[in-house]
Amino acid sequence: MKSDFQFANLCGTVYRQGNVVFSPDGNAVYSPVGNRVSCFDLVHAQSFTFPFENRKTIATLALSPSGTLLLAIDEDGHATLANTNRRVVLASHHFKDKVRSAAFSPDGKWIVVATGKNAQVWKTPGFHREFAPFILHRVFTGHFDDVVHVAWRADSRVFLTCARDMTTRVFAVTAPSSGYQVITLGGHRHPVIGAYFAGGDQSTVYSISRDGTVLTWKLHLDPETTLPTRAEAAGKHFFAVPGAKAVTTAWHATRGLLVVGFSTGVFGLWELPSFSHVHTLSLGQHPVTAAAINMSGEWLALGSAALGQLVVWEWPSESYVLKQQGHAYDLTSVAWSPAGVIATGGDDAKIKLWNDNGFAYVTFDQHAGPISGLQFARHGRVLFSSSLDGTVRAFDLTRYRNFKTYTTPSPMQFACLAVDEGCDLVCAGAVDKFDVHVWAVQTGKLLETLAGHTAPVSCMAFAGTQLVTGSWDRTVRVWNVFERTLAMEAFQHQSEVLALAVRGDAQHVAVATLDGLISVWHLRDSKQVAVIDGRRDIKGGRKVTDLVNAHNAGAGKCFTSLCYTADGEYLLAGGRSKYVCIYHVASATLVRRFQVSHNMALDGIVEELNSRRMTEAGTNLDVLERLTRHDTDRDAREAGTLASASQLLPGAQRGDLAERTTHPEIRTSGVRFSPTGRAWCAASPEGLLIYALDDRVLFDPFDLDVDITPTAIADAVQAREYATALLMALRLSEPALILVALEAVPPARIDLIVKDLPRKYVPPLVQFVAKYAQKSKHVEFVLMWVAAVVRYHARELRGENGVVGAGDVAAALRLLKKVVAQWSADMGKVADENAWTMQFLLAAKRDLDLDGTAAGMEVDADT
Repeated sequence: MKSDFQFANLCGTVYRQGNVVFSPDGNAVYSPVGNRVSCFDLVHAQSFTFPFENRKTIATLALSPSGTLLLAIDEDGHATLANTNRRVVLASHHFKDKVRSAAFSPDGKWIVVATGKNAQVWKTPGFHREFAPFILHRVFTGHFDDVVHVAWRADSRVFLTCARDMTTRVFAVTAPSSGYQVITLGGHRHPVIGAYFAGGDQSTVYSISRDGTVLTWKLHLDPETTLPTRAEAAGKHFFAVPGAKAVTTAWHATRGLLVVGFSTGVFGLWELPSFSHVHTLSLGQHPVTAAAINMSGEWLALGSAALGQLVVWEWPSESYVLKQQGHAYDLTSVAWSPAGVIATGGDDAKIKLWNDNGFAYVTFDQHAGPISGLQFARHGRVLFSSSLDGTVRAFDLTRYRNFKTYTTPSPMQFACLAVDEGCDLVCAGAVDKFDVHVWAVQTGKLLETLAGHTAPVSCMAFAGTQLVTGSWDRTVRVWNVFERTLAMEAFQHQSEVLALAVRGDAQHVAVATLDGLISVWHLRDSKQVAVIDGRRDIKGGRKVTDLVNAHNAGAGKCFTSLCYTADGEYLLAGGRSKYVCIYHVASATLVRRFQVSHNMALDGIVEELNSRRMTEAGTNLDVLERLTRHDTDRDAREAGTLASASQLLPGAQRGDLAERTTHPEIRTSGVRFSPTGRAWCAASPEGLLIYALDDRVLFDPFDLDVDITPTAIADAVQAREYATALLMALRLSEPALILVALEAVPPARIDLIVKDLPRKYVPPLVQFVAKYAQKSKHVEFVLMWVAAVVRYHARELRGENGVVGAGDVAAALRLLKKVVAQWSADMGKVADENAWTMQFLLAAKRDLDLDGTAAGMEVDADT
């Protein structure tokens, strides 16, 4: 098995915090998801996540006018400049302070960044790697409080800054050496959250404050330099949204549209300068924390941090272009169907289905408690789920409905779930009663209650007709649920059992325990065949509240989720650590280790705590900042977006000092391999991380409908099922098997087979044919394959975007072109030589005929 998995996409999270930005053409929107950035293509209904990560959670995004440079700045001011086309990092920079706003100039030459009470203007770095790409042009001062918003004039010579000191200032990037004064616009009674230039000559300024006041200013411009010299008030308006505070704004200069998001979950659209109310819509009861408008002015992108929701609304037709919402809390379970659908369950009691484009298209909210287990039926058309609300539910994925609910006579909480291969029985393990319950899938009747465990049942899975369960009582029990005797066998462990996984042939079971070990048992012989010590592999990362040193910080690390590969040779393991490990079971060795996140805002990421953050009393300053977040988070408190703002007592300024909160900790609650084995996913606090061998995760149900083995390929060739044999050989990626299947195809059927070839298998076929053409003597046979591929799959080969391994395909096509050109030259040379030889032979034959005729005439004469 290949182990060079690369990060492919991030699902389960669509928006966390900060602002969102549209691409210059208005067809894509960029959204911060933790310490990563996701791009949603609104036209082609696709999404991807950039592979780079920031140090902490991203708070500010800025996109260049050309759409090729993306500036992502985290909470501490660490910035990453990336090329959006190549998806690579060009430069990194630290602004030394928290950045609340950033914007590229319209000509793309400058970047203005709001850091603290100042505004810094930097020269835009180039597209090549440089030693010091960020060059500071000038620092603009004058505000008495934090700057929260910046905006440029169309000519890129003047920009605005808005601050909490209730003023707006107008600065010139390259002002004259003398005679220019900075213009200050006041008049507001609350912090200014946005200001924009308007009008044909950009001499009008609109400023919006937190209380919903809009002030209109008229700037007087210098006729020679076009720089503003003074300003005067021209109007004052108020938003008619009672009981709400303005949180975020967006401006469309061409159409004069102002978008405002409020703390009550309402957003409005106004047309200026007439201040006509155009549109209003409510997205819920939580504040709208991000707003953006695309180039045409018809699509509005709105984000809500409390809901984790991202909405793109087309206001002329009043319809949704995009409406995505991630899980409100952590992911708890994940399942991957044979058809390529990913199901996730979270602490918010919701189940979401994700397609291969990274979009959630179905949400089930019938459960009333956190989801504890998910499993697809073997055919993939039914999804089973267990929850702490005491129910097990079955969902029909054709009609998308909950068609069966399994309950017990007395209420209890279920922690795990298992369904047999025939989809006849569904089982669930209880946390409080320590029993295993067995239901009939069709009737919903409770058939058996298996007693024997003396602690909560933590995991279970079917091994053929046997049910394997693990518990905190340090035992793994094997039940023959299809027999009347209900025979049971127990495997004893040295620590509590947390997770188990059954190999595909139902012969081995891997068990993860609290002491960090993975034990592999042979079910038929009832003996332990291997032990994997993973304590050193997942050791690493300290929490802020840890009272032990770095050497002993990994004492509590363990695996909580296991998954076998399809061939059963490797094991994927994740748990209470920042690492996910792949082990080779037979040799009990670590093949590769992946760190699922580098977000330092999560506990358990850093290896060593910063001693400079320790006080003389031995208290960590990070802990104190978390306890006093009501005092430090002024943005959330002023906007009314603080999570517990509604729970504060009247007149309280410091919040509830007895409030108990937990800081997010890095961990992996579930890992699963894809049906094809070319990708795997991990459920983490950041979302659902997908790692794949390919640039793009594609699925084909064929991969799981047929037992793909060399014997099956030989049988398919013998039965003259050439298409099936070729697909199975391409799936295994064995050159010898592909050669057998390829040469067995009759020339008359090449055209038909290539025409029906799935898109996923076109790249490997092209690559193999290119290598095969170098050594093959069957010139016409190879050319027939090449012609058929080009005839039916030319669009994919020409575009290359969205095709797996597009770079390898381009190299294979160049190789084919070289081989065919060599063939053409060689055959032309041989043909020319044959033509001259034929002419010589014909000429020689004529000479012989003439000589023979003359000799005959002489004989006749003598006669």
